Amino acid sequence: MVSTFSTQVVRLFGWSILAVLSAYLFNNVLMLAVDFPMLSLGDGLTGAGAKPLITYGAALVLAFALVFLTPNTVLRADSDAIHRFNLYLIRACFWSVLFVGIVDAGLAFMRVENLLGFLGQDLVRDLGRSRFVGPYVHVPLIVAGFVLAAFTRTLGFTWLALLIVAAEFGIVLSRFVFSYEQALMGDLVRYWYAALFLFSSAYTLYDEGHVRVDILYAGFTRRKKGASNAFGAIMWGATTCSVILMIGMGSKQSIVNSPIMNFEISQAGNIGMFTKYQMAAFIAIFAVTMLIQFVSYLFESVADFRNEPGARTTAAVSH
Repeated sequence: MVSTFSTQVVRLFGWSILAVLSAYLFNNVLMLAVDFPMLSLGDGLTGAGAKPLITYGAALVLAFALVFLTPNTVLRADSDAIHRFNLYLIRACFWSVLFVGIVDAGLAFMRVENLLGFLGQDLVRDLGRSRFVGPYVHVPLIVAGFVLAAFTRTLGFTWLALLIVAAEFGIVLSRFVFSYEQALMGDLVRYWYAALFLFSSAYTLYDEGHVRVDILYAGFTRRKKGASNAFGAIMWGATTCSVILMIGMGSKQSIVNSPIMNFEISQAGNIGMFTKYQMAAFIAIFAVTMLIQFVSYLFESVADFRNEPGARTTAAVSH
């Protein structure tokens, strides 16, 4: 018989991680938008240091309420719900980079070839500035990606990989057949490849597709694998993702926030794509989706350790 108390403790721990993550991201947006202070131990618990604590406290209250209002929810159900939300998030990001990549590459090509004159002098000038293209072109496309993701169930890994191959083939064809090449062509390949690699990592974790350098794990029983995975999900997975987020988004000058705030572009200037700032955001998306998946993985691993019914069968699982 599974202990209800221990199940609640595990659920409380996992949902608290997600609550802290949500509060951290919310505070980060407020920091960039209105100079809201981020949580810092050096600020103490009064004045500016108390403001972020309100956000974290509210998020934790919601996490506790969720757990205590659903006492009959089993770990596998929570794991599946979290995983399905993560799939939506990843799917939305894939659709977003697809839309942005196609449109931004098209605009870059038209800028290089001076094909934007029909739009009027003011708009042509604005389309040559990343600070205009970012909020007024990219953001609506990203919103469209998130909306479309709610109505489709394909993750887009295969299609994005195919588009990368097509874009690379286009570079080879134009360079060696037509002696034509522009910076935007390489930018598009790098943009899509970074998205494919970083966005698909969370699903690869779910599907047990990551390489395990472990000569012992393959011989473990399901119960031992559950214990090993639960420990690893917290000690190695969640901590690594947390460090990435703290370093990458800890201040306005951090390696993720600074490029986003400045709508940073590549050294090619306006003859290339205006997507470099988004590639900095890809690092944060990787850490966020992986951390969410590690919480889902934790719940499933604890359920495996307890030999609870409903276990998934993957290539890495031994019956």
